[in-house]
Order: sequence, then structure tokens, then C-alpha cells
Amino acid sequence: MSKLSGSCLCGKIKLSIDQHDHLLSACHCNTCRKWSAGPLMTIAYKGEISFENKDSVKLYQSSEWAERGFCSECGTHLFYHLKNTDQYYIAAWIMDESIPYHFNTQVYIDKKPDCYDFANETIKLTEDDILKMISSHN
Repeated sequence: MSKLSGSCLCGKIKLSIDQHDHLLSACHCNTCRKWSAGPLMTIAYKGEISFENKDSVKLYQSSEWAERGFCSECGTHLFYHLKNTDQYYIAAWIMDESIPYHFNTQVYIDKKPDCYDFANETIKLTEDDILKMISSHN
């Protein structure tokens, strides 16, 4: 299986994952927008992430069910992780390869501010939809 690799802005943290389906999603929740200064664009990944300099990955417990990983040196957002699972949502734009992403899902669509919209036709999930999905993981 082929690998995809990425890194933080300063290059201290490098990561790699097995090939994935290239599906891109956007989260409009308040926490993601505060964390990334806009919607968080991610690729879903189920499995272990291989890290170089993993000790530089800092975790922030953003909710009772999730944590966020970032570089302790440059602050680059790396991932959102559902705790007690191997489900990650990796920040899409940290990947090194030119990936032909397919933007297909927006989550917390009911929390999206009115000042922006994406032109793409996507699946749109509300906060209630997501909370039901999370509770099924636990």
C-alpha cells in the first residue's frame, strides 16, 4: 500500500499515513473555526499515524470525546482525533503530495456563519447528526 506524507510548517514533525480515499471535509463548528481561523479542512483517516519527532506533537483536549494535535514549535494544526478510537481527521493542507481531493462533506453546517459558503455540492451534516455519530463510537 502506498504512503502519503506531510509535515508541519517548520518541518520538525513529519507524518505518514497509508493511502486513503482523498475525500475532503470541512467542519464549521465554533471550536474548529477558533482553532484554525476558518473552517477546518480535513481528510478522514482510520489507523495509526507514523510520526517523526512525535514528542513535539502536543495534544489539546478540546472536548470529552476529542483531542487536537499540533506542533509545539510552529503551532501547525495536525489532526483532530476521536479519543478511544483510531479515527483521525488530518489537516488536509499539511500533506506534501498534490492530492486530487474530492470535497464531499461539511459538518456542523448549522453552525456555519452566514458570511461564507462553498460552491461545491456536498453532504451537509448538522451538530445533532455528528453527536449521534460520536455516541455510536463510544
